Amino acid sequence: MSAPTREAFTAHEWKLIESLRTPRQVQRWLSGIAYNWEPEGGSLRSFREVLRRKTAHCAEAAVAAAVVLEQHGFPPLLVSLESQDKLDHVIFVFQQKGLWGAVARSRDTGLHGRKPVFRSLRALAWSYFEPYVDYTGRLTGYGLTNLYQLGRYDWRFSAKNIWKVERHLCEIPHKHLKSSERRYRQLVARYTEFRQTHTQGAPTYFAGRNTWML
Repeated sequence: MSAPTREAFTAHEWKLIESLRTPRQVQRWLSGIAYNWEPEGGSLRSFREVLRRKTAHCAEAAVAAAVVLEQHGFPPLLVSLESQDKLDHVIFVFQQKGLWGAVARSRDTGLHGRKPVFRSLRALAWSYFEPYVDYTGRLTGYGLTNLYQLGRYDWRFSAKNIWKVERHLCEIPHKHLKSSERRYRQLVARYTEFRQTHTQGAPTYFAGRNTWML
């Protein structure tokens, strides 16, 4: 498989792609559009539909990032982060100078992208552990895939939901993340305390914020 040529895109799509040449630029674009709360029911939209509707949840943002950055030489790599409450997270990952980073969209800024400062995918996945903890969330594993594994499936331009991407992410092998029960309980208690005084907004007390790419 290879990246589609310019002719596959509309003029509007290509103008956006030309303006977003780096992961940081793509992150800023995704952070600036509305989060898709799926008011009309579950969705998994292609890049074309994300751009048309100007809204995206995590998996849609990861696919959109893959399409844009594919045109600038980045392979379409996605990582699935598994959670014990089945509310998984999907991120686009990339390498620069041998180090891993990510582009991502979430309801919480702590689950957005990461600068390319991680020596391994495992280290990158661990950077999401602390901000993932709420009342039920806890990361338990991560899996990497290249969207080229889907063959000729249209994850770039389809007007329909691209559910095959979701099924693929569920089926790929995941590596286990074994975490301390004591640390997890401490993080839950800290989140609960925060919510008792802050009913709105995301926590901002996390370590490692210098690695976040917002």
